[in-house]
Amino acid sequence: MENKFNKLKKLKEKALEGGGKQRVDKQHKKGKLTARERVELLLDKGSFEEIGMLKEHRSYDFGLEHQQFLGDGVVTGYGTISGRLVYVFAQDFTVFGGALSETHAEKICRIMDLAVQNGAPVIGLNDSGGARIQEGVSSLGGYADIFYRNTLASGVIPQISAIMGPCAGGAVYSPAITDFILMVEDTSYMFVTGPNVVKTVTNEEVSSEDLGGASAHSTKSGVTHLVASNDFDCIQQIKKLLSYMPQNCNEKTEKHPYQLGKEYRDKLTRIIPDNPMHPYDMKEVIQEIVDENSFFEIQEAYAENIVVGFARLAGRSIGIVANQPYALAGVLDVDSSKKGARFVRFCDCFNIPLLVLVDVPGFLPGTHQEWNAIITNGAKLLYAFSDATVPRVTLITRKAYGGAYDVMNSKHIGADMNFAWPSAEIAVMGAKGASEIIFKNDIQSSSDPAQTLLEKEQEYQDKFANPYRAASRGFIDEVIEPRESRRKLIKAFDMLELKKVSKPMRKHGNIPL
Repeated sequence: MENKFNKLKKLKEKALEGGGKQRVDKQHKKGKLTARERVELLLDKGSFEEIGMLKEHRSYDFGLEHQQFLGDGVVTGYGTISGRLVYVFAQDFTVFGGALSETHAEKICRIMDLAVQNGAPVIGLNDSGGARIQEGVSSLGGYADIFYRNTLASGVIPQISAIMGPCAGGAVYSPAITDFILMVEDTSYMFVTGPNVVKTVTNEEVSSEDLGGASAHSTKSGVTHLVASNDFDCIQQIKKLLSYMPQNCNEKTEKHPYQLGKEYRDKLTRIIPDNPMHPYDMKEVIQEIVDENSFFEIQEAYAENIVVGFARLAGRSIGIVANQPYALAGVLDVDSSKKGARFVRFCDCFNIPLLVLVDVPGFLPGTHQEWNAIITNGAKLLYAFSDATVPRVTLITRKAYGGAYDVMNSKHIGADMNFAWPSAEIAVMGAKGASEIIFKNDIQSSSDPAQTLLEKEQEYQDKFANPYRAASRGFIDEVIEPRESRRKLIKAFDMLELKKVSKPMRKHGNIPL
């Protein structure tokens, strides 16, 4: 019997070696951790239970039968993060460059199935050169099996993808289906086709970093949601991100203990400039409203004219969508609409209430926007808010003009509570533009057109550029002093905690993709 135990011990030791010391050292020299080191750092100490440690590939083509590694290039299993059950897979770049084989994919699919069955998040630590070429269609089929499970799990359990090395070709589509993507500066990249293929097909010369590095995907494409400086930082961000989410779609996030006080924030009264044309930082408003140091911004460097992220309000996890006057005056455009819509959909999937802070002058005009489908993309944000059934509270701080007023979680598309500050301007458009249209004849026939325009602007301003006309119609539930915003919002979300919505029977809606 002792011989059998020794055999098992030797097999496990062999599996723990991955691709061998030389390849592990090479991984470390790149500033990267190994798959097992990443899992150990991610999970609570001693909680990891590995599944499929001794699994091997079944391919005998191109000499693969002479290259067998226990685990076949991916570490899979389950454990806990802050006591919460999670499932994890970590691709091992020291084995075949992390390339995916049929059995490699089977291991990933196995833990994804378990995650859905047991209602717990799944975290993928991606570090792979792509499909294992020697296996041909078998490895491609393995990718498709993973994509299918990503889709089935979408909206059922949180799915988080960390790109901690190369991710190319078909490998990028699994992370793209998941809820959040993290990338590591200088060591990770994502693209459908690499620089060599790009040069062959389009004659463009571009580096891997410029084509699909963390900077490109966090600022230009919006593919990645969070950027980390190294592997350690990436793991810490995963843990923080997970803390704002429930285990699955049938649960709510854990509410942290909080003792309600007066909750007034006098600084809020001084943030809005007297001149409505001057910008201000909406993040200052967010910081004053939410619990101290609890705001966790998502996609910070992409479509900066809208701010999205998680925070806590009196210990409760909430999602925030806010126009940012500091960037393009907070206008809605193609990128900000997509960014906001995707975040709203995630929060609604997982019972995370939404706070919407509004200062929006409208949709960005121009041929670039129209030709890039601002109509369809703007409709995505409209659809996402309209379709959401979680508690939804809106606070208008300043401008809310035109169709953008409707889209930004107005009462008309199902918001539960709508507040406005006295500085709010709710109208079809700004006073100057409206006056030029409404009073065109008066202005043109006047002996002093400029003075007449100023007078008409003031007339329109007094009549419409305030929150009171909307409040008189019931479109605004209450006009409040800025300093009492936090207290009002806490009470509103408390009141809405047991909200239930019945929707018409349907297979699913057809969001304007």
